[in-house]
Amino acid sequence: MKIKLLFTSFLLITLSSISYGQCAMCRAVAETAGDGKEGFFEGLNNGILYLMAAPYILLTFGAVFLYLSRKKSQVN
Repeated sequence: MKIKLLFTSFLLITLSSISYGQCAMCRAVAETAGDGKEGFFEGLNNGILYLMAAPYILLTFGAVFLYLSRKKSQVN
């Protein structure tokens, strides 16, 4: 078990350096439409955060639902 954990950790650390910070579309928009507009980049970053938050919110609701349903079934 410890070897699997170390191997997985090693893979995550080494493969994370390969990934990019932005998707290709966001990068293209940032490179072409920026032109020195300060508010543009702030809006782009807020949009990325907004789109990134939706899956986490759904996962949180799903986890809470599962927790409460299992807790209720254990009481009965």
